[in-house]
Amino acid sequence: MDGREEMRKVPRGTVVTLSLDPTVGSEQRGVRPCVLVSDSEVAGEQRYPLVAVVPLTRTPGEGALYPRLEPGDSGIRTVSFALVDQVRSVDKRRVRGIGRRVAQGDMESIDAGLRLFLGLEDGSGGT
Repeated sequence: MDGREEMRKVPRGTVVTLSLDPTVGSEQRGVRPCVLVSDSEVAGEQRYPLVAVVPLTRTPGEGALYPRLEPGDSGIRTVSFALVDQVRSVDKRRVRGIGRRVAQGDMESIDAGLRLFLGLEDGSGGT
């Protein structure tokens, strides 16, 4: 599968399986599920070879940077935690599989964690 071609119609919030190796230090490694957090229009453009993802893990985390995701229609098989503090850009050629979108509430939790981690809060409680 050519990940660049496959990403043309993948909406934001979709679970994708990626090969994250090689890694350094505490970065998540191996082939694992991640949630696509790039804008769908940008992710679909072939001229942009990278997409932003948040890796998932089964290891429990606490706080806004590690929202809990429930198994369900997205294809996540077990309770998982989004590692918002490990958001990264990856080449589309790392894509090994494309699942379904996470639940709206789960995506809202990931977005809240991203706003906190990236300092995107405007101080008024909104974005």
